[in-house]
Amino acid sequence: MNVAADFMPMTAADLAAVVALEQRIQRHPWTLGNFADSLAADHACWVERRAGVLAAFAVIMPTVDEVQLLNIGVAPERQRTGLGRSMLEFLCERARQAGMLRMLLEVRPSNTGAIAFYQHFDFVEIGRRRGYYPDSTGREDAIVMARKLSNNL
Repeated sequence: MNVAADFMPMTAADLAAVVALEQRIQRHPWTLGNFADSLAADHACWVERRAGVLAAFAVIMPTVDEVQLLNIGVAPERQRTGLGRSMLEFLCERARQAGMLRMLLEVRPSNTGAIAFYQHFDFVEIGRRRGYYPDSTGREDAIVMARKLSNNL
């Protein structure tokens, strides 16, 4: 499936809508500064609009031969429609084309839906970061997951 035409690079003009969506879907959302910093650092930042309304976004940080999925979000009314799947497939394909060997991400253990989603795409747990995320009761660990993007690993 060719989904590249649906996704556009995020720009500063998108930031207000991205932050508003992030606040709707995350318990501890990124700030405007977090997204602006990612744009300034030349992270690969993408958006998807449907009928002119922001439907999804993603931020990935390429390194030498790996890419880190820093943030991905889909509007609640667009969840379970295949948009998140299309976005993740798009990100993996772009990273593969850029010569990245694997994608890494962190996810909260309490986010069982996201864990199942990533496992469906062959992400596997490779470690934990203790006390990584802020939580209403203090701190929550992060599960570190990885997916091969190349058969060279």
